[in-house]
Amino acid sequence: MRFPLTTAIIAAALGVLPAHAQFGSGIVFDPTQSVHAIQQIAQANQLYTTTVASTRNVIAAYNVARQMASVPQMLYTTYSNLGRQQWITLVQSANTYGNSSFWINAASTGYDAAEATQAASIETRGRVAGYSSLSPQGQQEIAAQGATVDLANAVNSTNLDTIGVIRADSAQREADISRLEAASHSADPSQHTEMATLQRINQALLIELRSQQETNQILEAQAMQQMVGQKVQQDNLKSLFQTGNSYQQNFNEVTPQQTSAGTEWAFHY
Repeated sequence: MRFPLTTAIIAAALGVLPAHAQFGSGIVFDPTQSVHAIQQIAQANQLYTTTVASTRNVIAAYNVARQMASVPQMLYTTYSNLGRQQWITLVQSANTYGNSSFWINAASTGYDAAEATQAASIETRGRVAGYSSLSPQGQQEIAAQGATVDLANAVNSTNLDTIGVIRADSAQREADISRLEAASHSADPSQHTEMATLQRINQALLIELRSQQETNQILEAQAMQQMVGQKVQQDNLKSLFQTGNSYQQNFNEVTPQQTSAGTEWAFHY
Protein backbone atom coordinates (compact mmCIF):
# COMPACT_ATOMS: atom_id res chain seq x y z
CA MET A 1 0.00 0.00 0.00
CA ARG A 2 1.43 3.37 -1.05
CA PHE A 3 1.28 6.48 1.17
CA PRO A 4 1.39 10.07 -0.05
CA LEU A 5 4.71 11.83 0.10
CA THR A 6 3.62 14.25 2.80
CA THR A 7 2.32 11.43 5.03
CA ALA A 8 5.61 9.60 4.84
CA ILE A 9 7.53 12.74 5.71
CA ILE A 10 5.28 13.51 8.71
CA ALA A 11 5.57 9.95 9.97
CA ALA A 12 9.32 10.17 9.68
CA ALA A 13 9.33 13.44 11.55
CA LEU A 14 7.27 12.04 14.44
CA GLY A 15 9.52 9.00 14.79
CA VAL A 16 12.82 10.88 14.98
CA LEU A 17 15.04 11.19 17.98
CA PRO A 18 14.44 13.76 20.73
CA ALA A 19 15.05 17.40 19.98
CA HIS A 20 18.61 17.41 21.26
CA ALA A 21 19.68 14.19 19.59
CA GLN A 22 22.73 14.55 17.39
CA PHE A 23 23.54 13.04 13.98
CA GLY A 24 27.25 12.61 13.63
CA SER A 25 29.54 15.37 14.80
CA GLY A 26 27.90 18.74 15.49
CA ILE A 27 24.61 18.07 13.70
CA VAL A 28 21.56 18.91 15.83
CA PHE A 29 17.96 18.07 14.85
CA ASP A 30 15.65 21.14 14.99
CA PRO A 31 11.89 20.29 15.11
CA THR A 32 10.89 23.81 14.04
CA GLN A 33 12.88 23.65 10.84
CA SER A 34 11.59 20.15 10.15
CA VAL A 35 7.95 21.26 10.38
CA HIS A 36 8.70 24.22 8.10
CA ALA A 37 10.31 21.90 5.57
CA ILE A 38 7.32 19.58 5.72
CA GLN A 39 4.96 22.51 5.03
CA GLN A 40 7.03 23.60 2.02
CA ILE A 41 7.02 20.07 0.64
CA ALA A 42 3.22 19.84 1.11
CA GLN A 43 2.71 23.17 -0.65
CA ALA A 44 4.93 22.05 -3.52
CA ASN A 45 2.93 18.84 -3.81
CA GLN A 46 -0.35 20.81 -3.88
CA LEU A 47 1.04 23.18 -6.49
CA TYR A 48 2.10 20.23 -8.62
CA THR A 49 -1.36 18.67 -8.36
CA THR A 50 -3.05 21.97 -9.32
CA THR A 51 -0.70 22.41 -12.28
CA VAL A 52 -1.46 18.92 -13.56
CA ALA A 53 -5.23 19.51 -13.25
CA SER A 54 -5.00 22.87 -15.02
CA THR A 55 -2.97 21.31 -17.81
CA ARG A 56 -5.58 18.60 -18.28
CA ASN A 57 -8.37 21.20 -18.41
CA VAL A 58 -6.50 23.21 -21.03
CA ILE A 59 -5.94 20.10 -23.14
CA ALA A 60 -9.60 19.11 -22.84
CA ALA A 61 -10.74 22.61 -23.83
CA TYR A 62 -8.42 22.56 -26.82
CA ASN A 63 -9.76 19.18 -27.94
CA VAL A 64 -13.36 20.42 -27.63
CA ALA A 65 -12.58 23.58 -29.62
CA ARG A 66 -10.83 21.54 -32.29
CA GLN A 67 -13.76 19.12 -32.51
CA MET A 68 -16.29 21.98 -32.74
CA ALA A 69 -14.27 23.57 -35.53
CA SER A 70 -14.40 20.35 -37.53
CA VAL A 71 -18.06 19.55 -36.81
CA PRO A 72 -19.58 21.48 -39.76
CA GLN A 73 -17.40 19.64 -42.23
CA MET A 74 -17.84 16.29 -40.53
CA LEU A 75 -21.57 16.27 -39.77
CA TYR A 76 -23.25 18.64 -42.24
CA THR A 77 -21.81 17.21 -45.44
CA THR A 78 -24.50 14.52 -45.70
CA TYR A 79 -27.23 17.21 -45.52
CA SER A 80 -25.80 19.45 -48.22
CA ASN A 81 -28.36 18.28 -50.78
CA LEU A 82 -31.75 19.09 -49.26
CA GLY A 83 -33.65 19.19 -52.54
CA ARG A 84 -35.22 22.11 -54.37
CA GLN A 85 -38.65 23.54 -53.59
CA GLN A 86 -38.80 25.99 -56.49
CA TRP A 87 -42.10 26.03 -58.36
CA ILE A 88 -42.11 24.20 -61.67
CA THR A 89 -42.32 26.57 -64.62
CA LEU A 90 -45.61 26.47 -66.50
CA VAL A 91 -45.16 24.98 -69.95
CA GLN A 92 -47.19 26.43 -72.82
CA SER A 93 -48.20 23.27 -74.65
CA ALA A 94 -50.49 24.98 -77.16
CA ASN A 95 -51.87 28.40 -78.01
CA THR A 96 -54.43 27.42 -80.60
CA TYR A 97 -56.49 30.61 -80.66
CA GLY A 98 -53.80 32.97 -79.40
CA ASN A 99 -55.44 33.72 -76.03
CA SER A 100 -54.06 31.07 -73.64
CA SER A 101 -50.54 32.54 -73.66
CA PHE A 102 -51.80 35.60 -71.77
CA TRP A 103 -53.05 33.36 -68.97
CA ILE A 104 -49.77 31.41 -68.82
CA ASN A 105 -47.76 34.62 -68.64
CA ALA A 106 -49.95 36.03 -65.85
CA ALA A 107 -49.75 32.78 -63.87
CA SER A 108 -45.95 32.87 -64.17
CA THR A 109 -45.31 36.56 -63.45
CA GLY A 110 -48.46 38.05 -61.90
CA TYR A 111 -48.71 40.75 -64.57
CA ASP A 112 -51.95 41.63 -66.40
CA ALA A 113 -54.00 39.04 -64.54
CA ALA A 114 -57.35 40.79 -65.21
CA GLU A 115 -56.65 41.10 -68.93
CA ALA A 116 -55.51 37.48 -69.12
CA THR A 117 -58.68 36.32 -67.40
CA GLN A 118 -60.85 38.17 -69.91
CA ALA A 119 -58.75 37.03 -72.86
CA ALA A 120 -59.05 33.35 -71.93
CA SER A 121 -62.81 33.48 -71.29
CA ILE A 122 -65.96 34.88 -72.86
CA GLU A 123 -66.01 38.65 -72.65
CA THR A 124 -68.86 40.34 -70.80
CA ARG A 125 -70.39 43.14 -72.93
CA GLY A 126 -72.68 44.86 -70.48
CA ARG A 127 -76.27 44.09 -69.65
CA VAL A 128 -78.39 41.71 -71.68
CA ALA A 129 -80.76 43.20 -74.26
CA GLY A 130 -84.23 43.93 -72.93
CA TYR A 131 -83.16 44.02 -69.30
CA SER A 132 -85.02 47.25 -68.59
CA SER A 133 -88.28 45.79 -69.91
CA LEU A 134 -88.23 42.76 -67.62
CA SER A 135 -90.33 42.43 -64.52
CA PRO A 136 -88.68 43.27 -61.15
CA GLN A 137 -88.32 39.58 -60.43
CA GLY A 138 -86.75 38.94 -63.83
CA GLN A 139 -84.34 41.85 -63.38
CA GLN A 140 -83.36 40.54 -59.96
CA GLU A 141 -82.57 37.08 -61.31
CA ILE A 142 -80.55 38.44 -64.23
CA ALA A 143 -78.70 40.85 -61.92
CA ALA A 144 -77.84 38.02 -59.50
CA GLN A 145 -76.42 35.90 -62.32
CA GLY A 146 -74.50 38.89 -63.67
CA ALA A 147 -73.04 39.59 -60.22
CA THR A 148 -71.88 35.99 -60.00
CA VAL A 149 -70.05 36.36 -63.30
CA ASP A 150 -68.42 39.63 -62.22
CA LEU A 151 -67.38 38.25 -58.84
CA ALA A 152 -66.03 35.06 -60.38
CA ASN A 153 -63.92 37.11 -62.81
CA ALA A 154 -62.59 39.24 -59.94
CA VAL A 155 -61.70 36.18 -57.85
CA ASN A 156 -60.04 34.44 -60.81
CA SER A 157 -58.00 37.53 -61.63
CA THR A 158 -56.91 37.94 -57.99
CA ASN A 159 -55.95 34.29 -57.68
CA LEU A 160 -54.07 34.39 -60.95
CA ASP A 161 -52.14 37.45 -59.78
CA THR A 162 -51.35 35.80 -56.42
CA ILE A 163 -50.06 32.59 -57.96
CA GLY A 164 -48.06 34.53 -60.55
CA VAL A 165 -46.31 36.65 -57.92
CA ILE A 166 -45.46 33.59 -55.83
CA ARG A 167 -44.06 31.82 -58.87
CA ALA A 168 -42.05 34.88 -59.90
CA ASP A 169 -40.54 35.19 -56.41
CA SER A 170 -39.74 31.49 -56.10
CA ALA A 171 -36.40 31.84 -57.93
CA GLN A 172 -35.19 34.54 -55.52
CA ARG A 173 -36.50 32.51 -52.58
CA GLU A 174 -34.53 29.48 -53.73
CA ALA A 175 -31.39 31.61 -54.10
CA ASP A 176 -31.80 32.90 -50.52
CA ILE A 177 -32.21 29.38 -49.17
CA SER A 178 -29.17 28.20 -51.13
CA ARG A 179 -27.04 30.97 -49.63
CA LEU A 180 -28.18 30.05 -46.12
CA GLU A 181 -27.42 26.41 -46.83
CA ALA A 182 -23.94 27.23 -48.14
CA ALA A 183 -23.15 29.43 -45.13
CA SER A 184 -24.36 26.74 -42.70
CA HIS A 185 -22.18 24.08 -44.34
CA SER A 186 -19.16 26.31 -44.79
CA ALA A 187 -15.88 25.44 -43.02
CA ASP A 188 -15.11 29.15 -42.65
CA PRO A 189 -14.81 29.89 -38.89
CA SER A 190 -16.46 33.28 -39.37
CA GLN A 191 -19.66 31.51 -40.45
CA HIS A 192 -19.83 29.62 -37.16
CA THR A 193 -19.69 32.49 -34.73
CA GLU A 194 -22.67 33.11 -32.51
CA MET A 195 -23.65 36.30 -34.35
CA ALA A 196 -23.48 34.67 -37.80
CA THR A 197 -25.54 31.72 -36.59
CA LEU A 198 -28.19 34.01 -35.09
CA GLN A 199 -28.40 35.98 -38.33
CA ARG A 200 -28.97 32.82 -40.34
CA ILE A 201 -31.63 31.67 -37.89
CA ASN A 202 -33.36 35.05 -38.24
CA GLN A 203 -33.25 34.88 -42.05
CA ALA A 204 -34.60 31.33 -42.01
CA LEU A 205 -37.49 32.42 -39.79
CA LEU A 206 -38.27 35.30 -42.15
CA ILE A 207 -38.34 32.92 -45.12
CA GLU A 208 -40.65 30.61 -43.20
CA LEU A 209 -42.96 33.53 -42.39
CA ARG A 210 -43.06 34.54 -46.04
CA SER A 211 -43.88 30.97 -47.06
CA GLN A 212 -46.65 30.84 -44.46
CA GLN A 213 -47.99 34.12 -45.78
CA GLU A 214 -48.09 32.72 -49.31
CA THR A 215 -49.86 29.62 -48.03
CA ASN A 216 -52.46 31.81 -46.34
CA GLN A 217 -52.97 33.72 -49.58
CA ILE A 218 -53.60 30.49 -51.49
CA LEU A 219 -56.03 29.31 -48.81
CA GLU A 220 -57.77 32.68 -48.97
CA ALA A 221 -58.10 32.34 -52.74
CA GLN A 222 -59.67 28.90 -52.34
CA ALA A 223 -62.08 30.28 -49.73
CA MET A 224 -63.15 33.05 -52.12
CA GLN A 225 -63.80 30.55 -54.88
CA GLN A 226 -65.91 28.49 -52.51
CA MET A 227 -67.87 31.61 -51.58
CA VAL A 228 -68.67 32.28 -55.23
CA GLY A 229 -69.75 28.65 -55.66
CA GLN A 230 -71.99 28.94 -52.63
CA LYS A 231 -73.48 32.12 -54.07
CA VAL A 232 -74.40 30.24 -57.23
CA GLN A 233 -76.15 27.58 -55.18
CA GLN A 234 -77.98 30.18 -53.10
CA ASP A 235 -79.11 32.06 -56.21
CA ASN A 236 -80.43 28.86 -57.74
CA LEU A 237 -82.37 28.01 -54.59
CA LYS A 238 -83.80 31.53 -54.28
CA SER A 239 -84.80 31.53 -57.94
CA LEU A 240 -86.48 28.15 -57.49
CA PHE A 241 -88.47 29.46 -54.52
CA GLN A 242 -89.56 32.54 -56.41
CA THR A 243 -90.58 30.46 -59.40
CA GLY A 244 -92.61 28.17 -57.18
CA ASN A 245 -94.25 31.11 -55.47
CA SER A 246 -95.14 32.74 -58.79
CA TYR A 247 -96.54 29.48 -60.09
CA GLN A 248 -98.83 29.17 -57.06
CA GLN A 249 -100.10 32.74 -57.41
CA ASN A 250 -100.72 32.33 -61.14
CA PHE A 251 -102.49 29.04 -60.52
CA ASN A 252 -104.81 30.62 -57.94
CA GLU A 253 -105.64 33.47 -60.30
CA VAL A 254 -106.19 31.43 -63.47
CA THR A 255 -107.93 28.34 -62.08
CA PRO A 256 -111.15 30.09 -60.80
CA GLN A 257 -111.65 31.73 -64.18
CA GLN A 258 -111.32 28.41 -65.94
CA THR A 259 -113.70 26.74 -63.44
CA SER A 260 -116.39 29.40 -63.73
CA ALA A 261 -116.14 29.34 -67.50
CA GLY A 262 -116.63 25.59 -67.51
CA THR A 263 -119.60 25.84 -65.20
CA GLU A 264 -121.25 28.45 -67.39
CA TRP A 265 -120.68 26.31 -70.48
CA ALA A 266 -122.21 23.22 -68.82
CA PHE A 267 -125.25 25.19 -67.48
CA HIS A 268 -125.87 26.76 -70.86
CA TYR A 269 -126.06 23.39 -72.53
